[in-house]
Amino acid sequence: MAVEAHVVVTENMIVNEAIRKKRTNKLLFWSGNYWRAILGEVVSTALLMLLGCMTCIPVEGPLQPLYAPIGFGLIVLFNVQTFGHISGAHMNPCVTLAAVIWGKMSVLLGVAYLAAQCVGAFVGYGALVALSPSDFLGRGICVTQPHMSYTPLQALGIEALLTAALIFITCSIWDPVNETHTEAVSLKFGLTVIGLSLAGGPLTGASMNPARSLGPAMWTNTWNVLWLYWMGPLLGATFAVVVYKQIWLKLKVQELRSHEMVLMNDEQIVI
Repeated sequence: MAVEAHVVVTENMIVNEAIRKKRTNKLLFWSGNYWRAILGEVVSTALLMLLGCMTCIPVEGPLQPLYAPIGFGLIVLFNVQTFGHISGAHMNPCVTLAAVIWGKMSVLLGVAYLAAQCVGAFVGYGALVALSPSDFLGRGICVTQPHMSYTPLQALGIEALLTAALIFITCSIWDPVNETHTEAVSLKFGLTVIGLSLAGGPLTGASMNPARSLGPAMWTNTWNVLWLYWMGPLLGATFAVVVYKQIWLKLKVQELRSHEMVLMNDEQIVI
C-alpha cells in the first residue's frame, strides 16, 4: 500500500510538472510572438494622438475646419502603411473588437490590444501636452464633445453610425474575396477617415475611437460625455461586423466558390 501511494504521488508530481511546463511554454510562446504587435499598437496609437491632435492646435488666427479631418486621415494612412504588417495598425478598440468577432484574433490578444491602445493614447496626448504652450490643457484642444445643439443620445447615434461605416470598409478589406486586392489599403483607410471626419466632425468630433477620446479626457479631466464615445463606437462596430459577417461574407464566399467551380469546369472543357 505504501509503495502504491508513493507511485500515485510521483505520478501526480510528474503530471503537475508537465502542466506547469506546458503553461510556461505557452506563455513564452504567446509573449514571444505577440509583444512586437502589442508594442506596435502602443506606438501607432501614440503617433495618432500626437500628430493628429497637433493639427487641432490653433497657433495664429482661427483654426481651419479642414485641418483636423485631413490631418487625422493622413496620419492614419501613415500608420497603416508603417505598422499594418506588424500589428494590423488597429489604433482603435472598435477595430480590435471587430477583429475578435470576425475571428482574426483571440479574445486574449484583443484585450492586450485594447490596453496597448489606451496606453498609447495617454502617452501620445501627454507628449503633445509637453510640446505645447502652458495653457494647452485649459483650452480643451482635441477633447471630443458633441455640439451643443445635439443631445447625448443623438451624439451617441452619430458616433455609432460613423464607426459602423468605418468597420464596414474594414470588413470589406478582411473579406477573403478581397484578400488579393491589398494595394493602397492605407490610402483607402486614410481617405475614409477624412470623409467620415468631414461628415461628423462638426457634430460630435467624429471620434469613432474610444481610445482617441480617452487620452485627452484623462489629461484634461473631462469625463462628462466620455461614456457615449465608448458606447456609440463599440455598438456601431459590433453592428457592422455582425451584419457583414452574417449577410455579405457568406454571399461573397459562395459567389467565390461558384466562380472557382466555373473556372475549373472551363479548364476541364479546354483539356
